[in-house]
Amino acid sequence: MVTRNEDSESERVAAEIQSRHLRHEIPYRDFAILYRGNHQARLLEIKLQAYRIPYKMNGGTSFFSRAEIKDLMSYLRLLVNPSDDNAFLRIVNLPRREIGPATLEKVGNLATERGVSLFEASGYKELEETVTGRSLKSLQDFERWMSHLRQRLEGASPVPVIEQMIHDMDYYGWIQEQTSSSKAGDRRIENVRFLLDSIQRMMESAWEEDETAGLDQAISKLLLIDMLERQEEEEDEDKVQLLTLHASKGLEYPHVFLIGCEEELLPHRNSIESDDIEEERRLAYVGITRAKKTLCITLAAKRRQYGEEIDCLPSRFLDELPEEDLVWEGRLDEGEGAKKERGQASLSALKAMLNG
Repeated sequence: MVTRNEDSESERVAAEIQSRHLRHEIPYRDFAILYRGNHQARLLEIKLQAYRIPYKMNGGTSFFSRAEIKDLMSYLRLLVNPSDDNAFLRIVNLPRREIGPATLEKVGNLATERGVSLFEASGYKELEETVTGRSLKSLQDFERWMSHLRQRLEGASPVPVIEQMIHDMDYYGWIQEQTSSSKAGDRRIENVRFLLDSIQRMMESAWEEDETAGLDQAISKLLLIDMLERQEEEEDEDKVQLLTLHASKGLEYPHVFLIGCEEELLPHRNSIESDDIEEERRLAYVGITRAKKTLCITLAAKRRQYGEEIDCLPSRFLDELPEEDLVWEGRLDEGEGAKKERGQASLSALKAMLNG
C-alpha cells in the first residue's frame, strides 16, 4: 500500500485495524505493526490513540511515557485548565524554580481554605503572609507567566505560543543539563518537537471543521493517553502489538502491518552506504514471515526529514517478492475504477454495519 506521506501511512494503518476489528470482530491482539526503527512508532501511537485503539509497545518505551512528553503535556494541561492540580504539581518546579515542598504545602492550605485550585491560590496576595523571599517571587512569577501565556492563546495559533513557552523557560537547555549525553538530549528534544508537530496537525484538522477550535481540543485527544497508561495494569491484553523487526523474531501474529518499506528505512541508510544489506534482507524476511493470515506492507511517497519533505523510493526488497502474490493499492498505475470499487466496498460495509 503506497500512501502520500508518513501521516497518511499511520492514518491508514489505524483506520484499517479499526475497520477490521469492527466489521469482522477481529480482536486487537491479533494485529501487529512492525517497523525498522523505534522512531517510526511515534506517529503510530498518536493515530492509534485518535481511533481509540489500545496498543502495547514491545521492546521500546512508549512515546507518551517519556519524561519530556509528560512534562510538556502537564504544561499544556495547565494552560487549558488552570484547575488541574496534578499538572501544576508536576511542573511548578520544573525546570528548577526553588519552590520547595514547604511552599507548596502553604499554597495547598490556602487553596483548601479558599476552595480554589493550586494555580489560582499561587497568585493570591494572602500568600505573602506565609511565603517569603525567593520562593514567593518564583511562585508569583510562574503564575503571572502562565496567565500571560493563557491570554496569548485566545484567538491565536497555539503552537507559536507553546514554542515561546519552551523558549522562556529554556526547556531544551534544561533537558541537555539533565541528560547523560548530548546525543541523548538531542533525542529528547526531537521528541518534544515531534509532539509540537502533531499538535499543529491536529489543530489544522480541527480548523477544517471549526475555525474557532482551540488548543483544548487537541489536548483532550492526547489526554486519553495518560488515562490509558494509568489503567494499563488493570486492562486485559486485547491490544495491538507495536514492535521493531528485531524484537519480532520468533513471534507470529494473524494480521501483520509492515510499515516504512522504503529505501534508507528498510534497507537502512547505514547498510546501503556500507554496501552490506544482507542483514536488512533477513529483517525484511522476518517481518514478512511473522504473518499467519494477512500481511499489509506500506510505504510513503514522501517523508519528513530534518524539517523538509523528501521523496521516497520503494524498498528494493519489494521487487524480490513474487508479483502474483501482491495486491497493490495507491500506486500511480492503479486505475481509477479500482480505487472507486475499493471505496464503494468500504462504504457499503459501513452502511451494513450501521443498519444491522
